[in-house]
Amino acid sequence: MDGAMSEEWVENARMIVESARAIVPADGSLERVRKVRFEGPGYDRAVMQEAGELGLFLMRVEEEAGGLGLGMRETCELARVLGRGLLPEPVLAAIMAGAMLQGSMPEEAMTGAQVITWAWQDALGSLGWKGGADGSRIKGTKQAVQGAAGADLFAVLTDQGVALLPRNDVTLQTAESLDGGRLCTISFDSEAEILPCPTAQSVLEDATLAHSAYLLGLSERALEITLEYLRVRKQFDRPIGSFQSLQHRATEMKVSLELLRAAIFATARRFDTGADALTRARGAARVKLRAAELAMHVSREAIQMHGAMGITDEADIGLFVRKAMSEANLFGSPRLLRARLAELLDEGDAA
Repeated sequence: MDGAMSEEWVENARMIVESARAIVPADGSLERVRKVRFEGPGYDRAVMQEAGELGLFLMRVEEEAGGLGLGMRETCELARVLGRGLLPEPVLAAIMAGAMLQGSMPEEAMTGAQVITWAWQDALGSLGWKGGADGSRIKGTKQAVQGAAGADLFAVLTDQGVALLPRNDVTLQTAESLDGGRLCTISFDSEAEILPCPTAQSVLEDATLAHSAYLLGLSERALEITLEYLRVRKQFDRPIGSFQSLQHRATEMKVSLELLRAAIFATARRFDTGADALTRARGAARVKLRAAELAMHVSREAIQMHGAMGITDEADIGLFVRKAMSEANLFGSPRLLRARLAELLDEGDAA
């Protein structure tokens, strides 16, 4: 039975990755990514529509609700591909909005005709949410809302459930982020139907895990670009990749990335096979901590190995470094995650 399930998810993941090639070039080209930086919402709405037409936003919607009913292993494989391509569009945010809304997700959002995102974070650095709803009225502020600058619909999470707000019912405050996107805070005070969302904490943990896979893909591609550079850059008439000290540093990063990949997909498997709440919380925090720290480590090493050109805008590696710096603290900074893990370990000891 386990073997059959394993073969099924591998085949599902393969098809998802092939579908993602429609929005992430297989050759690693970053031409489109460069064009959308610092323009409009910082991403291309047409790409979101293409992702919707591919059915990606329905990955975590149950089959009985009209979705694909896929697991976190498939979702993490997709996120890894998106990270390798530095995809700026809020595809993962739309997937998590669908996971919260399930059968209540509007058809226009399913198909990508309208861009949907989710808003859950009440304060920067937080790992949860608090109030915001009073009967049928929803009021409050959400920070670090992914893709908000170009979104039409917002799935807003409160302690009473989730509300779907149209763009006209929210006020946006935006600022440019280091990678060329938009940092958005939304405020709202309007009537809205509050839909029950008993799986909200699980969706947040799923999103944390998926984002870890995005950082993994980003780091893997950043290392590949760096290794390619080491093969062609010469010093003292020798490729600098032949220098033993650089070989050791590159090998250390490669091993660390393989260990992170194994940890992410082992955690995803536990999520898919019914892990308990404490195991889920620990797993999401643990892999996110490792993914964020490794993304920043690979970025620092890449800059040192490229030299000054690594921080220029013309160098592809510079785009990866900026994205890592912009995304590493999403779903919790390393400091916050360590504190969270300490709390979770104490909970386990007390039990």
